[in-house]
Amino acid sequence: MSQVRIAIILGSTRPGRRGEPVARWVLDQATARGDAAYELVDLADFPLPHLDEPMPPSMGRYEFEHTKRWSDVIDDFDGYVFVTPEYNRAPSGVLKNALDYLYAEWNDKAAGIVSYGAAASGLRAAEALRLILGELQIADVRQSVGFSLIHDFENFTTFAPGPQHAQHLGIQLDQVVAWAGALRDVRATKAALAAA
Repeated sequence: MSQVRIAIILGSTRPGRRGEPVARWVLDQATARGDAAYELVDLADFPLPHLDEPMPPSMGRYEFEHTKRWSDVIDDFDGYVFVTPEYNRAPSGVLKNALDYLYAEWNDKAAGIVSYGAAASGLRAAEALRLILGELQIADVRQSVGFSLIHDFENFTTFAPGPQHAQHLGIQLDQVVAWAGALRDVRATKAALAAA
């Protein structure tokens, strides 16, 4: 069986975003493990307008090329690590929009959440994101990782994570990789039943 594939999804497109160094740190930490194929997926590279498909995503009948491209990218992964800021106690609008575009491509996959923010290290955004992931049938793991703009960024700009975060991320990735592998079997079983 091929190696489990995990996308690290950078969930902010804002100019001057703090998420890019966080996502690259996650990618570096993850890649060093050698237990899965990790890839950075930056939402800035997928300029999706506000959801504009005429049919519900659950039908999988996409009209626009931007949706088809996004579908192809997301469908290719077994799991995800979402890197999200906290805006007004929620994940970013661009991440919510990207999630809303698709349905079946997300189903029966695993996810971890890495958040950042001034208040509570973005953990309120992570909690809100968990509700969305559940509706998309994404199994989010328990271990969270949260970065404080006050304590993990020098002068609120230069990313300088405390040493405890690498341990927390390691636990999260252990869980994501294990669940992503197990959920491959779930998807294979469902596909076999649908084909029968």
